[in-house]
Amino acid sequence: MNKKLGLILAVPLLAGAGYMGWHWWSVGRFVESTDNAYVEAEIITLSTRVAGHIDQVAVVENQRVKEGDVILRLDDRDFRARLNQARAQRDAASAAISNIDSKLILEDALIAQASAELASADAEKQRAGADANRYTALATRDFASKQQLSTSQADAAKAGASVKRARAALEAERGQIAVLRTQRVQAEANLAESEAALVLAESELDKTVLRAPKAGVIGRNNARPGQYVNAGTQLMALVPVSEAYVTANFKETQIDQLRIGQPVTITVDAYDDLKVTGRIASLSPASGAQFSLLPPENATGNFTKVVQRVPVWIALPKTGPMAGKLRPGLSVEVAVDTRAGGKDLIGIDGPDGTSGGQMAER
Repeated sequence: MNKKLGLILAVPLLAGAGYMGWHWWSVGRFVESTDNAYVEAEIITLSTRVAGHIDQVAVVENQRVKEGDVILRLDDRDFRARLNQARAQRDAASAAISNIDSKLILEDALIAQASAELASADAEKQRAGADANRYTALATRDFASKQQLSTSQADAAKAGASVKRARAALEAERGQIAVLRTQRVQAEANLAESEAALVLAESELDKTVLRAPKAGVIGRNNARPGQYVNAGTQLMALVPVSEAYVTANFKETQIDQLRIGQPVTITVDAYDDLKVTGRIASLSPASGAQFSLLPPENATGNFTKVVQRVPVWIALPKTGPMAGKLRPGLSVEVAVDTRAGGKDLIGIDGPDGTSGGQMAER
């Protein structure tokens, strides 16, 4: 009876052992797995870009937001006043340029008038000079009195002075053109400065509204209405849960057959009945210990070899039963099927096609 019972039990045991051996040979030996893996995401710290009092907090903790949604508003009355002031200065600078342009048009008319007065004075000079010459000739023959001669000579001198005055007035009006053009250059510079101040004031006013840079979930909300905050004050965190990924820390003895694009079966501790199929996205350029605050120094007398772990980034599907459910920090177990081909884990290209260090398609 004992021999028969042993034979009966040996058959399923041998069958089970054979199946396990066959499964290891065909599948198991190609699978690299680890439970040292966690869900991660690029947690964004939200902060204000200008100082002021918080007027309204539009979100609460754990609230979902879309990209561009209003997170909070600062009291913007001072910023609006500065914006109105900048607009007034811009309008004044623009009016100054228009005023100079009007003066330039007027100067053209004044130059034409001065030119006409110079021509008139020159004609009068020629007439007075001719009269003086005639009275001089007549006086030498006693056909004209000395008084008439003196009067004609005085008129000629007066006409000459008038020509000089008219020519000086014409040159002054022409010089005024150069002055006005210089003033216009200065006014244009003032206008450019006021327009830059206006753009800055508009930007400062726009910064009083804090918006979500990405879609995600609000966490650790420290903002309260009436609170005064400085520029850069960290108020809350935004977690883009839809962009979550997995960081799996494989042993250095496991990464030889890992390739970008290989499928990864992911089991999440928080959801026992669900599995996610992701794929390898990239490999860290160094072991995790090298990025610690105090990297290990192996050049010591008491050396103990420790198997190092290398972070491997695993991209998750954007759709599926786990989409939006994974939270950074959750523990997962991953298993990589190394039978599938892929790119070597040497480096990945950046978004511009050049070699970069960003993880592809997280």
